Amino acid sequence: MEPYQYIIAILGGLVAGVINTLAGNGSAITLTILTEVLGLPPNVANGSNRVGVIFQSWTSSYAFHKGGKLPLKRSLKFIIPSVIGALFGVWVAVTVSNEAFKEVFRYLMVAMLFVILIKPKRWLRVTDQNAQHKLIWVIPVYLALGFYGGFIQMGMGIFFLASMVLLAKFDLVEGNAVKVFVVACYTILVLAIFQYKGLVNWQAGGLIAIGQVIGAYATARYASTYPNLNVWVYRLLVTVVIFAIVKLFDLHLFIFDLIG
Repeated sequence: MEPYQYIIAILGGLVAGVINTLAGNGSAITLTILTEVLGLPPNVANGSNRVGVIFQSWTSSYAFHKGGKLPLKRSLKFIIPSVIGALFGVWVAVTVSNEAFKEVFRYLMVAMLFVILIKPKRWLRVTDQNAQHKLIWVIPVYLALGFYGGFIQMGMGIFFLASMVLLAKFDLVEGNAVKVFVVACYTILVLAIFQYKGLVNWQAGGLIAIGQVIGAYATARYASTYPNLNVWVYRLLVTVVIFAIVKLFDLHLFIFDLIG
């Protein structure tokens, strides 16, 4: 491995750690590095990506918990079905290619951008401590989210965060804290299954994990203490989704052609 590959992997992991902690879709960065820079096949990149995800998620969870922003007791109803769904998702991931899903994923990102931009005040409210969460919708929604996370992970944070804010009525910071804890829980099992199938490159995944841990811990500690962070989290979320759409539809190439 060349020195520049080490640098790109660690720096890319750091940026992904920050993005994943406050918004989501950092795996779009790390999966690109694993495949395009480090040269891993897509299925091995998918497995190796979980190394950084697990270290980053547990680091963020610890920092959020210390900052009093991780409401575990109120979140068990979301955590348990998500972990169960992830087991089914990873089973599919190790048996079929996820390349075809990327075509669907980009249209999901467009839909998500509209959801985020319509009535932005919904995203900036404080946690509703009295919100009622009926299992009739909690179980299928979080089973599906867990399945998605176990399957590919990319974009999971954005979809899960949207469910926590718009459906479960959490604020953005607490919703993020629950999100990273859920990912931390199910990724232990997911990574074990990928490893059993021989689809984990620990050197590549470990390099990216170094940057992700640094970015995740610093961001979660800051998020736990900074007042009025919801506004900045919302802005970051919008930015991340827009950049994802530009990349997924190759709009950057169109822009470069116009400039050129």
